Amino acid sequence: MPKIFIVSDGTGRTATQALNAAITQFPGHNLETIIRNDVRSKEQIEEAVKEASETKAFIVHTLVSNSLRDFIITTGRTYNVETIDLMGPLLARLSEKLMHSPTEKPGLFSEINKEYFKRIDSMQFAFHHDDGQHPEELHKAEIVLLGVSRTFKTPLSIYFAFKGWMVANVPIVLNQPPPNEIFQIPPERVFCLTAYAYNLSTLRQVRLEHLGSGAANYATLQHVNMELNYARFIFSKQPLWPVITVTNKPIEEIASEILAIKKAKIASLETD
Repeated sequence: MPKIFIVSDGTGRTATQALNAAITQFPGHNLETIIRNDVRSKEQIEEAVKEASETKAFIVHTLVSNSLRDFIITTGRTYNVETIDLMGPLLARLSEKLMHSPTEKPGLFSEINKEYFKRIDSMQFAFHHDDGQHPEELHKAEIVLLGVSRTFKTPLSIYFAFKGWMVANVPIVLNQPPPNEIFQIPPERVFCLTAYAYNLSTLRQVRLEHLGSGAANYATLQHVNMELNYARFIFSKQPLWPVITVTNKPIEEIASEILAIKKAKIASLETD
């Protein structure tokens, strides 16, 4: 598989996005990308170029420093590594049109757009950790939602992620223990979701009608009660986990309730 090194004095996002956009023009082909970010010195550049030379890769870079761009070009020639400059030509043209020199300050775009990038990261994290995926990474989540099906775990995860929170959700399935990792993370990060059995049964019935298929007992009141009882049993294993009833509440209200509890817990920990 061909390899491409991304060399950036910031996060490497700009080059990564440009490369991803380009590779879509080659369906069925894959590349291995190796990111070298926060590159601010000639020593770091030479190290990256050497690595690229050893793996017969070429380099895509977004260095804002004119001296570092010149150095990566000459070093690339020395080691017979092709280098593609995504930033230099644009900076030169803008400098000409604006009649002003660029600041050449690395990471400025990420600094200005910090909240935007945080939101992107949190959204990716939520999708990557939806419905119990990658339980070994639960410790990275700031909020973990635990509950049976149709207790709004995914909508809440997306809502929180849009606000910049790192959120994972874990489903409770009848007679299947949740991953052990959930008992190993700080209890103030875990929030249990429950609902009234009749309302949950009705909600599931609507979902089955919409999908046109599903387990025969998924929406029955008897099965829903069994699931909720099992969920209560799981919740009771960690008394410090708060249990929140989601029935007849909009997502915003549930989220506000969770954040209020979380804020109170953090304040309590800080005073202890």
